Amino acid sequence: MQNNRFILFFAIVTLSFMCFPQTSNLQKQITDLINTKDATIGIGIYNFDTNETLIINGQHHYPMQSVFKFHLALAVLKEVDEGNLSLDQKIHIIKVDLLPDTWSPLRDKYLNGNIDLQLRDILYYTVSRSDNNGCDILFKLLGGPETVNKYIHSLGINDISIKATEAEMHKAWEVQYGNWTTPLAAVKLLAKFYNGKILSESSFNFLWKLMSESTIGKDRIKDKLPDGTNVAHKTGLSATDEEGITAATNDIGIVTLPNGKHYAIAVFVSDSKENEKVNAGIISGISKIAWDYFNKN
Repeated sequence: MQNNRFILFFAIVTLSFMCFPQTSNLQKQITDLINTKDATIGIGIYNFDTNETLIINGQHHYPMQSVFKFHLALAVLKEVDEGNLSLDQKIHIIKVDLLPDTWSPLRDKYLNGNIDLQLRDILYYTVSRSDNNGCDILFKLLGGPETVNKYIHSLGINDISIKATEAEMHKAWEVQYGNWTTPLAAVKLLAKFYNGKILSESSFNFLWKLMSESTIGKDRIKDKLPDGTNVAHKTGLSATDEEGITAATNDIGIVTLPNGKHYAIAVFVSDSKENEKVNAGIISGISKIAWDYFNKN
């Protein structure tokens, strides 16, 4: 075991993100779960109603993989809100846009391209189905990853980097590490989204629906929560290299409690030597601990 890879880090960043002493039990349960795992694990949890915040291993830069499709969707919908784009506008997709050897339900449905799809449909594929080709079509529409990176930074979320498209990440293993976030940055962005500080009501509702209806990553945040629990989330998953290291198994999202209140949770399992089931189980286990804590309190 590489327990030295586990570092506990609490952060008091602003008045709206304060660590509370009563989270000590939550912290203990989570550290007991993760400190025997051979992975670097970062966690951010934030209760919107009490402002309770727990950040574990928060200094590390975690490769996001498809988590960054949430950030991309925010940037696209901001352009919609400003009248520069429309959800109903048609985007022409040709075969060269639909790269092979990548996760793409969009390509599987439209093998030969030469189609016109509404922007809302491409967002559906990108967010709900985590489509890699849909992602890069949206990057192209906005002018590339740097445009999204600058936009997220303009929101005051600075501990994040978006440098490469999906196609670029597929070219070399190390490229994925250029798209990184800290756990605190992830929950802060989720909080701004939830609190209506980024998008119009209609755009918020649209993205919330896409995230809530996602068919990807059911074995992570949602797995051990009661049936019917709403989780608006975005996952990320890398390949595993020849040495058995999985660079990223991630999930970030907003969970709705039975009383109608909400909390944000972000879990990043990085450079793991565990298998895929264990990596997903780390996330689902942490999610259940957080659920039980907030549901009881």
